[in-house]
Amino acid sequence: MNRLVNRARRAISRRLGWRAQPHRKSCRIVARCLGEEKGNSLVEFTLTLPILMAVLMAIFEFGIAFNNQLQLTQAVGAGAQYLQTIRATTTDPCADTIKTIENSAPTLLPKSITLTLTMNGTPVSGSSCSGDQSDLGQGEPVTVNATYPCNITIFNINIGWIKSWKFSCNLSAQVTEYEY
Repeated sequence: MNRLVNRARRAISRRLGWRAQPHRKSCRIVARCLGEEKGNSLVEFTLTLPILMAVLMAIFEFGIAFNNQLQLTQAVGAGAQYLQTIRATTTDPCADTIKTIENSAPTLLPKSITLTLTMNGTPVSGSSCSGDQSDLGQGEPVTVNATYPCNITIFNINIGWIKSWKFSCNLSAQVTEYEY
């Protein structure tokens, strides 16, 4: 290796017109010519950083969506249990159930939750269904279904809005409560 370095130094000094030992500047030139790799890691890091950041942002966004799914599932369960306990005393089962769901999931936007109750085999949608408490028959199951839109956004690109992917992000949870 030393012979190669000395030959390279001599060749460079001949090209530059030096007859004596090369100076410090020419030693740096020789080191660069022989392939010293001081900046490669910085270049590689710069090239991979955007990809790494996109992957991390995707992990965080999917984590938030998963957390919303867990909250929605827990809230729908709480709403169904509450509806089951107030079955005989409620005048507006939808309003009571949606209120319980909203209180059980404080980080979800209340106006984005869509509720569907199935009482005595009849589905009822909306946040108010007064007069439908007669569908809450004794011994009949009650099914509470709620949906919530999720927005997965990575670097200000909403993945749900990319039409060519045919991807829609709606979280849903369904619980059926039986009265014994």
